[in-house]
Amino acid sequence: MTLPLDPSASLPGPVSDIEYFIDCPTGTVEHYFADDTYHWSDGVYRIHGYERGDVVPTLKLGMSHFDPADRDAVQAFWTKVTTTGGPSSVYASLRDLHGNTRKVLISADLILEDNEPIGVWALVVDLTRSIHLDRHQLANEAVAASALRRAVIEQAKGILMGRAGLTAADAFARISSHSQHTNRKVVVIAQEIIDRAVTLTRQDPDGARGRALQDLLRAL
Repeated sequence: MTLPLDPSASLPGPVSDIEYFIDCPTGTVEHYFADDTYHWSDGVYRIHGYERGDVVPTLKLGMSHFDPADRDAVQAFWTKVTTTGGPSSVYASLRDLHGNTRKVLISADLILEDNEPIGVWALVVDLTRSIHLDRHQLANEAVAASALRRAVIEQAKGILMGRAGLTAADAFARISSHSQHTNRKVVVIAQEIIDRAVTLTRQDPDGARGRALQDLLRAL
């Protein structure tokens, strides 16, 4: 999914691209088709208000935390990635165990083994605090624009994490380093990663993922 963003637009205010994306809480979800099991990282437990061991992760549990207005969209997103692959992203509101509303971005793709899908891997990013800070600094239009920039960057990070096994910090470091070396905005580099991954997968859905990974890493 390519998000509706003009990457060439200037980010308003004095805050740089990099400063916007450092401190968002993140976590990962892995779903394996063979035994229908879900694995949450510690970060995903915390985003939902739990600690590891408090609950057994399931699709039903995860869906129950989403705002009812967003639940159908999240379900459709998960079904799409499960059946046709990604990369794809969805932005939604969820309510944690303590009743706190969180704004999250989920970026997902298939887990491959010998180029065959065996599950789904997702990056979950809690944007709540960052959006709250934006609202104290920027006009509403600028808040929306900066949220879209975050969404693009987090989706690109998710692609690199899912396909290259990088950590969130390493994925962002690769993107931001390439941004500095080429003197282009972080969000422009991120959008190019998303576009390349989507294009290569569409061109050869059965065999492109391995080549897409190599092309993405060579570009960085």
